[in-house]
Amino acid sequence: MRKVRTRPWDAADYLKTDADIDAYLEAALEDGDPQLITAALGDIAKARGMTKIATSSHLDRFPGKRPAIFRARI
Repeated sequence: MRKVRTRPWDAADYLKTDADIDAYLEAALEDGDPQLITAALGDIAKARGMTKIATSSHLDRFPGKRPAIFRARI
């Protein structure tokens, strides 16, 4: 039997536009599984870049005087 070759797949690689992100998050929210929603938010953060998210949310990416984004609770 022949071995099946696979390549790593990362959803963040396919979240290029705001519409892609909206549809992806909407699908995760419709499912309602908290783990899936958490994973989708992580994929979105990876696709957008944590620095960009931290800057636009006015949270510091690294611990300091302002709240750190990595300590924020969902």
